[in-house]
Amino acid sequence: MSEPVVNLLGPAPFRFKTREPGRSVRAFSLTFRLLGLAMVVVGSVWMFNLWKEGALGSGESSGLSWFVAGLALMLFTVWHIWTSKTRLDETLIHQSWLWDKQMELRELAYAKLIRIPGLDWLIAPRLYARTLNGKFAVFYSADRAMLEEFERLVQELREFRTLH
Repeated sequence: MSEPVVNLLGPAPFRFKTREPGRSVRAFSLTFRLLGLAMVVVGSVWMFNLWKEGALGSGESSGLSWFVAGLALMLFTVWHIWTSKTRLDETLIHQSWLWDKQMELRELAYAKLIRIPGLDWLIAPRLYARTLNGKFAVFYSADRAMLEEFERLVQELREFRTLH
C-alpha cells in the first residue's frame, strides 16, 4: 500500500480564472455615497448654525476647532467612499480605500460573500476573505457582475479547499 503524498510546503495554491481580468468597479453604491455626502452637508449646516448662534463659545474656549476636525474626518472618509474601487484579476483582489488593501488569490483559505438580500442598493455587499496565515480583509462591491465573480470565487475556493 502506498503512502499519501505530503506537500512539505503547505497546501496547494488556489487558482481562479476571472471572466474579465483586471476589471475595476465602484466599491459602494450611488445611494450609499449620496447618503455619506448628505451626512457631511447636514453636519456642516448644523455646525454653521451653532457657530452663528454663538453656541460654540468664543476665544480660546471655542468648540469650533473640534467640530471642524470632526467634519474634516467625515469629509475625508466620504471622499474615499466616493473614490474607492475594487479590482479582481487572475492573481489578486484589491480595493482602494483609506489604506489600500489586497490579497493574493493563491493564498486564500476561506471566503464568504456577505449581503443583505434586497438591500444591495444601500448596504454594499462584501467579500470576507482569509488567507492560510489567518490574515483577513473585507472587499466591498456595488457591481452586479463583480458580485457574481465573488460568488463564483467563493464556490470554487470551497471546492478546491475540500479536495486539497
